Amino acid sequence: MTPSAEIARIRLNPHSRAVQRDLRDTTEMHRTLMRMIPDNLGDTPRHDTGFLFRIDEDDKTSTVLVQATVPLDHAGLPTGYGDVRIKQLKPMFAALRPGLGVRYRIALNPVKRERLPLEQRNKRGKIVPLSGAEADQWWARRAGEAGLHLTSTVSTPLRPVRPHGRNAPPIRHSLIRYDGTATITDPVALTQALLQGIGRGKPYGAGLLSLAPATTT
Repeated sequence: MTPSAEIARIRLNPHSRAVQRDLRDTTEMHRTLMRMIPDNLGDTPRHDTGFLFRIDEDDKTSTVLVQATVPLDHAGLPTGYGDVRIKQLKPMFAALRPGLGVRYRIALNPVKRERLPLEQRNKRGKIVPLSGAEADQWWARRAGEAGLHLTSTVSTPLRPVRPHGRNAPPIRHSLIRYDGTATITDPVALTQALLQGIGRGKPYGAGLLSLAPATTT
């Protein structure tokens, strides 16, 4: 059975005070965007609905992608937040097949757990962000596990994200955006990665993988 999910593309209104606030504080953006899914979904609505988002910015515009396995409704967004277009992803899932070439984009929080000396083997090392070649290798490995063979990749470091709020943990999330082309090797694994997201930092705009058909010349 082909899974179902929806994705919303929100072209943000730069004059909106809510947008300005949310672009400064990703915790606030996550809270705002969660208004697009139904209420009363239990204690873990983000996880249970596969809720993911990503901020795409260029010199002129800021766009947010929001994805979930439940219907998305923009009525809960602040007035004048942006232009919203919602589409069903079921046709994309149905089209996935081995050997298909695709273009991809994803923002990630590549990390590893610090190795501790043997005398501290009963403790867990802290999470360490990766950069440069280590981060690229991390993405290539995770892409392979997600059913993609990368054929090209370009990395773009993004602004680090730090949770805000009185009780927020003092953790700095280093995000990297990857764009490129790939070939599908495992549609089942890829479908799961698309629905669940990849890596850590999902509440801060990481993990949403988007695909488009590869262009041919």
